[in-house]
Amino acid sequence: MGRFRKLGVAVALAAITATTLTACGGNDEGGGDGSDAKVLKLWHYESANSAMGIAWDKAIETFKTEHPGVEVQFERKAFEQIQQNAGMIINSSEGPDIMEYNKGNATAGLLSSQGLLTDLTEETEKRGWDKKLSSSLQTTARYSDKGVMGEGNWYGVPNYGEYVMVYYNKDLFDKNGIAVPTSYDELTKAMDQFVAKGITPLAEAGAEYPAGQLFYQLALSKADRAFVDNYQLYKNPVDFAADPLKYGAETFADWVGKGYVAKDSASLKAEDMGVSFISGKAPMIVSGSWWYGRFKDEIKFNWDSFLFPGNKLNAGSSGNLWVVPTNSKAKSLAYDFIDITLRPEIQALIGNNGGVPVAADATQITDPKDKKLIENFNTISQQDGLAFYPDWPVPGYYDVLVSGFQSLINGSKKPAEVLDTIGKPYADGVKEITGK
Repeated sequence: MGRFRKLGVAVALAAITATTLTACGGNDEGGGDGSDAKVLKLWHYESANSAMGIAWDKAIETFKTEHPGVEVQFERKAFEQIQQNAGMIINSSEGPDIMEYNKGNATAGLLSSQGLLTDLTEETEKRGWDKKLSSSLQTTARYSDKGVMGEGNWYGVPNYGEYVMVYYNKDLFDKNGIAVPTSYDELTKAMDQFVAKGITPLAEAGAEYPAGQLFYQLALSKADRAFVDNYQLYKNPVDFAADPLKYGAETFADWVGKGYVAKDSASLKAEDMGVSFISGKAPMIVSGSWWYGRFKDEIKFNWDSFLFPGNKLNAGSSGNLWVVPTNSKAKSLAYDFIDITLRPEIQALIGNNGGVPVAADATQITDPKDKKLIENFNTISQQDGLAFYPDWPVPGYYDVLVSGFQSLINGSKKPAEVLDTIGKPYADGVKEITGK
């Protein structure tokens, strides 16, 4: 997904050590393709009450029923463990046979170019996964030999979608007599009204991904598909001193200056932002559909969501990928598990628990709010509006963006300085990948 958090190498190494101690026996009895393996080691980082967590728990049950002689060693990992240290983890003998991994050039693309992920092209065509996924969703599954997404072989398979939207507290809007916005101008008017009442309208988190995604949403309001192709796929050079990136940074700073975003949010993490909304303190957050299932499960007040007003392009993509490490000793079993997650009954579970399925029967989605979530994603997807995420283009860019937008929130740097700060690593990274 577009979630990004950081954890030290020491913790990841501790996790590997723990895995070594608990995964006694491993898969050593498996054959070359894992067809006779007796153990499937599966890792993912979805919470148990999230849409994907619920659906994948059911998929594990189904897998066990259909493979009675196979033990599933499932481990729920912290996102940070996999995000920051995936190459080291899956290149070890204690890595998983299949795991959830983040899509994009800087993550799945990088590992595929290093030979650490199994080429799934033949299996995808044989099992018909390519027929279940639209071309826009396939973008994040395929990578060139340089690790650039959108072309080349399949190195991962998504089974859900995701996108960034505006979540809002309907009770707070009603209590303060503020209309729910349907346009960009109405959005800023509503935020002005909250500020006038002493309420910070938009919870934010500068220490992790949310701030960068807000910047990207603002930039995308002035962007077109050509910009996305240039920024994400290196079609042409990107000028960080010009719109739409200039507009995004300047507008972000303007929002901080107007009190739409609190300056002390520079040090907050995504969880802090989410809890602020869940507790009923924040009128709005701009974040992804990955929160939806948790909000549905935990929030007690009246809430809803809407697409970022006026945008035809939105941060979003397929969901994270199921990848099979090259070192997997149970590849055949891993393929079977991926296949199960794309079945209609598993896809319906994703949809009925606040997720965005990619191959569900719409008649099986019962909750009106869940249907709206899926319909909004389909609207974006059908108008070619998935613009991926701002940190995807080059390895290590996530940390660059976090640092840059922390500086913008706390006022230590001006927009032009931040754009310079994030522009050079981008250009250097693209040159390293493309040679240009």
